[in-house]
Amino acid sequence: MALFKYTLAVLLSLGTAETPSSPALADTRTPLPDSVITAGCSALARSLPSRVFLPGSGVYDYEVGNFWSNTQIRRPACVVRPTSAGDVSAVVRGSRATGTPFAVRAGGHMPVPGANSIDDGILIVMSNLTRISIAPDRASVDVGPGLTWEDVYAYLIDFERTAVGGRIAPIGVAGLTLGGGIGFQGNARGWAADNVLEYEVVLASGEVVVANETSNADLFWALKGGGANFGIVTNFKLRTVPSTQVLAGIYTIDGSHMEALITATADYATYNTDPLSHILPLVEIVNQTPTIGLVLFYDSATEANPASLDRFFAIPATDSTVAFKTVAEFVVERNSFSIPDINDVLFSGTVVGRNGDDVRAAIQLTHDVFYGKLPDLYAAVPPAALDYVSIGWQPVPGLWLEASRRANPGGNPLGLGSCPSSPVGGEEDKVYIAWVGIVMWEDARYDDAVERWIRDVTDAIDGAARERGLYDPFVYMGDAAGFQDVFAGYGAENRERLLRVSREYDPGRVFQTLMPGGFKIGL
Repeated sequence: MALFKYTLAVLLSLGTAETPSSPALADTRTPLPDSVITAGCSALARSLPSRVFLPGSGVYDYEVGNFWSNTQIRRPACVVRPTSAGDVSAVVRGSRATGTPFAVRAGGHMPVPGANSIDDGILIVMSNLTRISIAPDRASVDVGPGLTWEDVYAYLIDFERTAVGGRIAPIGVAGLTLGGGIGFQGNARGWAADNVLEYEVVLASGEVVVANETSNADLFWALKGGGANFGIVTNFKLRTVPSTQVLAGIYTIDGSHMEALITATADYATYNTDPLSHILPLVEIVNQTPTIGLVLFYDSATEANPASLDRFFAIPATDSTVAFKTVAEFVVERNSFSIPDINDVLFSGTVVGRNGDDVRAAIQLTHDVFYGKLPDLYAAVPPAALDYVSIGWQPVPGLWLEASRRANPGGNPLGLGSCPSSPVGGEEDKVYIAWVGIVMWEDARYDDAVERWIRDVTDAIDGAARERGLYDPFVYMGDAAGFQDVFAGYGAENRERLLRVSREYDPGRVFQTLMPGGFKIGL
């Protein structure tokens, strides 16, 4: 009966069948009886006695606070540290049998409240699933879900290889890859998910399966951007690529050069033909003063002056760390700008253009709306409590989409050029700009105020872009806020296919009901 009441509550929160996907669900369940929670944790403690940790233990206290953002911290009834796919299977079966909800935390970097944490239920942490092993031919590497991209890059250095993955050290392999994954090598190799060769997955039944191009191919497709709607991935087999050093760093520009930066970004996004380059311009507001922190990357150990980045080097810098280094060194360098133990939120969207003028107008629009809304944020949250506010632009041009198809001929569900009948599929003359906003603040008293502000900014940017014909519905899961409907932006056909795959592999809807957090495809 307790399971039925809980499932009904989630059904109501998910809405009707006409709206199959949902924004990330806050954990608004009707509180479960203590007997259900106790039964779930007690059963696991009996079957996995060395893996289950209760409140008051050192492991419990460490794991419930081991998140990138304080917005994620919850109080689960117990923490489970599996060491194998078999352990994960036992937890899923135990949760299902007792009706106890659960959450899964891998890297812990996604700041959506409740996405990888839970109150009262079971928190499955991947801290001990950290196996990593390169294949004899060095063309692939098996990676456990508890690893971060820093771990992967550092391991691969000795083999003069790297992988297509995250751009900051603590980002987890699992979350980034299951959300599609924007990485440094996108123009040459597509999304991070395009470079996953195989997944090991624990299904809702507890069965452990392999998904690749020839086995469970529909599940293989769905995991390349479909999030945690299909199972718990316990191993990723990633393609590796040659790498010793790259040219990379942070190129810092005074805010007075904003117009030049926007023009250079638009020109690069529209006209660049060099697949080895990557940029991420971030306009950072610290102490109410704007500074441009431009992430520059060039995948070469010898080219010190790549022509594709000349338009940026032409803008005077106040500081620059651009130099030859390993990918591992660069993601650690980027993480040095992060602020620990505070509240963080990401929010995002996409604007689109067909030529340089359109793309410039689209970037300018997001900048102007964001800046125009800043006084509202400072009125709601004391400036002293705001550690960092920024907006950035991530170009996803035809070069990227072509690379995606080469790396992954079977496609992915993201909807950008990968599905002919999706709203934007196959139109290679379009240049997509995935914009991302970031707010970091202290004091949970201001959580609601920040939430209201990011909703307002997102609505304003989307509305202005629609009016100008510069809007695209794609929302990159890795940067999305909890209120955003990620799957609506994948296109109707891809969304429906994801729902079919989810129902096939999880007919009891375990990952839609008993795992309440994250972006849901629906019932």
